[in-house]
Amino acid sequence: MNKSIAVAAFLTSALLPFSLLTQSPSLTIQPSLTIEVDHPTSKVSPTLYGLMTEEINYSYDGGIYGELVRDRTLGHEWDAIRLWPTVARGDSIVNVSADDSSGPSPALTRSLRVTVSKASESSPAGVENAGYWGIPVRPHIAYSGSFYAMTDSPGIPVTVTLQNDQTGVVAASAAVTGLTGEWKRFTYTLKTGDVPVSSNNHLILTIAKPATVWLNLVSLFPPTYHDRPGGNRADIMNLLAGMQPKFLRLPGGNYLEGEHIAERFDWKKTIGPWVDRPTHMSPWHYRSSDGMGLLEFLEWCEDLKMQPVLAVYAGYSLAQEHVDPGPALEPYVQDALDEIEYVTGSADTKWGAERAKDGHPAPFPLRYIEVGNEDQFDHSHSYDGRFAQFYRAIKQRHPDLQIIATAPVKSVAPDVLDEHFYMSAAQSFSEAHHYDAADRNGPKIFVGEWATREGDPTPNLEAALADAAWLTGLERNSDLVIMSSYAPLFVEVNPGGMQWAPDLIGYDALSSYGSPSYWTQVMFSTHLGTEVVPAALADAPPRVFTSVTRDDTTHKLFVKVVNATSTSQSVAISLTGVKKLAPQAKLTTMSGKTPNATNSITHPDAVVPITHTVSIAGPKFTRTFAPYSVNVLELSY
Repeated sequence: MNKSIAVAAFLTSALLPFSLLTQSPSLTIQPSLTIEVDHPTSKVSPTLYGLMTEEINYSYDGGIYGELVRDRTLGHEWDAIRLWPTVARGDSIVNVSADDSSGPSPALTRSLRVTVSKASESSPAGVENAGYWGIPVRPHIAYSGSFYAMTDSPGIPVTVTLQNDQTGVVAASAAVTGLTGEWKRFTYTLKTGDVPVSSNNHLILTIAKPATVWLNLVSLFPPTYHDRPGGNRADIMNLLAGMQPKFLRLPGGNYLEGEHIAERFDWKKTIGPWVDRPTHMSPWHYRSSDGMGLLEFLEWCEDLKMQPVLAVYAGYSLAQEHVDPGPALEPYVQDALDEIEYVTGSADTKWGAERAKDGHPAPFPLRYIEVGNEDQFDHSHSYDGRFAQFYRAIKQRHPDLQIIATAPVKSVAPDVLDEHFYMSAAQSFSEAHHYDAADRNGPKIFVGEWATREGDPTPNLEAALADAAWLTGLERNSDLVIMSSYAPLFVEVNPGGMQWAPDLIGYDALSSYGSPSYWTQVMFSTHLGTEVVPAALADAPPRVFTSVTRDDTTHKLFVKVVNATSTSQSVAISLTGVKKLAPQAKLTTMSGKTPNATNSITHPDAVVPITHTVSIAGPKFTRTFAPYSVNVLELSY
């Protein structure tokens, strides 16, 4: 230190009161939070929290869609047959090939040809399928199966078994008879007995004498959510139900567009019987069975009491293929109008009748249509014209529908603009006030994709804290931000199952879990309230965030406090405008020892919210919030 500076510092210290010299250098002012309970600033959007989904990370096939057989229709990729290895017991001999000359329908013209040249009852032969990183087996469960088949040896039975890879124990078996020289659909049931829970199982189809059998659409389903035939995995659906989502953005982002126009989500090819669905390549380079078709998406909404946010293909695909506005785009506009009719039309309309024929006579509710996805990436800059053409056609036919744009446009004013944010934790913290001073004169905002990208394969606590900070901003501004949805929603955690990290919910063949960010979503969505309440946070360190809402019907006040610092924070809370306050409140806290704390498939509950009752002395009280914590204080007034 310079000598003159040292002398000046000494003289300055000599003039200070002794009491100040003896105080700790770490002394800080206590943070305060002043809440004006009786002066709500705006209504909370009742649709603020929902779901965005697309086929990525094996989200549908291998994920929420209950099908256990992988590549059940044998795709056209060079290695597709790899998923159907041969089974040759004893001295049996079998050969498997792809046959492009025969299939059960015009949509499915490629089949699995299984040629057995030697076999017996003690030495059968055939093919097997490992599912999506294993087929789960549980005791005392009935699995529903089916396949299409024909043979050159009519009458030959096919034996279907579930067998453990390690022990060789057969968990269940069934014989299917009646095969002929024509394609037919056969069903079977596999009932397990007192077997251990495991995921290391194969589905095996064999015959016991020389013959050739052609197979297609080999399927196996466990019991599903609400027992829907061909429905969704119950465990994953239960996790989603816990979020109380208000909408589902479907069928997805990039999945809607496809890598090429021919690989877009062509909704008309995803309805009706499975055998009439030709399947298609997803933009993440694996084949979609299209078992999760348009109707299945709508039934997903129905099961969780969500409204659909229907995204329609708008003439742009990821490989920079696009359709110019005008006559060339008109067939795609008409396709969107047909799709809306399929969703909302009565059974006496053309496409409403198709929906009724598919098993759902009643129309579905629909309020929002999203035109395209992330069209700011279209290098042709054609979206302005394309959006206008869709907007005018849809509004003319359905004036009450709200039309969402995926990029800023000038030709017509959209009802809603979809904005996406993928951020680091530092960015999420810094952007927590992004919408505080945003223009209220433009369209409403749908934050249709957002996430803090830290953690792998699912977010860690640091990401969850940053997510919570971001959500306080969306909640404070929910007069403008009417919807939001985290993305991506799902990930298959086995090696090879993930294309993008992090993801909200992880799973393997047997089980699933919610990440810390999932629990942040649950805490916010289940304590939403109906009105935003002014809340002034003062003297708080960085990485402390708040939002406060109230429910004007139940007289509940929800105080959300995010403490992303490494130390406890004691906050002096003052409520004004309340005549009485219940002496007890509920405090829900999710926290961890370090920001890297996380959940996993083997430790699914390492970081979860805990709720307990706390005492409230009156409208002025102090509450201490743990380090690295997301908190919701629920008060009754």
